[in-house]
Amino acid sequence: MLAAVGLFSIVDVALKMLVQYYPPMQVSCIRAATSLPVVLLPLLLARRWRQLRTSRPGFHLLRGVLGIGSLLAYVQALKLLSLSNMYAIFLSAPLMIAALSVVVLRERVDWHRWLGITAGLVGVVIILRPGLAGFTGLGGLAALLAALCYALNAISMRALGRTDSTASMVVWYLVVMAVVAGILAAPDWVTMDLAHLHWIVLLGITGALAQQALTEAFRRAPASAVAPFEYTALLWGIGLDFALWGVLPSPLVLAGGTVVVGGGLYVLHRERKASS
Repeated sequence: MLAAVGLFSIVDVALKMLVQYYPPMQVSCIRAATSLPVVLLPLLLARRWRQLRTSRPGFHLLRGVLGIGSLLAYVQALKLLSLSNMYAIFLSAPLMIAALSVVVLRERVDWHRWLGITAGLVGVVIILRPGLAGFTGLGGLAALLAALCYALNAISMRALGRTDSTASMVVWYLVVMAVVAGILAAPDWVTMDLAHLHWIVLLGITGALAQQALTEAFRRAPASAVAPFEYTALLWGIGLDFALWGVLPSPLVLAGGTVVVGGGLYVLHRERKASS
């Protein structure tokens, strides 16, 4: 999960660069399509095509649709917000995952973990500042919608991982995303500029590796235990914002982000204590 978060931070830099020149739906299609060869090549060389078999195609379709929804909202948030501000809001996703794991997966979450979940959501409210002049607006709402779609996708990964391999989940997820996003993007498709080729290649390689690591993490461990490691994204966001754009988050965003991370770390603490 730590590897996935670090790689996805690099993916986000590439997405943020590309969305300045291409429509969000086209960028979503590129994100999925460029990762497919990276994932399929090792399977081809090792002749492990059997790992792509699945008995639950409908589940893969659902994951692909959720992935498109999450990525579209995510790209819109990246377009409007700095990385650290976007991450501070998106990091409500692990808390949503912990809550949804109770309803959907019947995983047990005690009151201590609910306390951490509530604290994290309070942090999100601090960041969004509803009703105040500083409200983050469309970018903040887009990041929140992306977090919800991501949380639902993570829960579906956990459920699908009981029957399907990591390779199957990653490949069919990317296939559905590439096809559906490509069809929707076709009417407004913008010709790709060779000057952006390095960002596209970077997007494909890091996106494939990140998706592989993320899927493996949720397949191997309870969703509410894995999700809090997402909070390391805030550190990546702050570091990359400062290194690439010279931007630092506002004190209020840092305060809200600290509350969100604190809630998630408390959930992680309870998970470790419960398993010991």
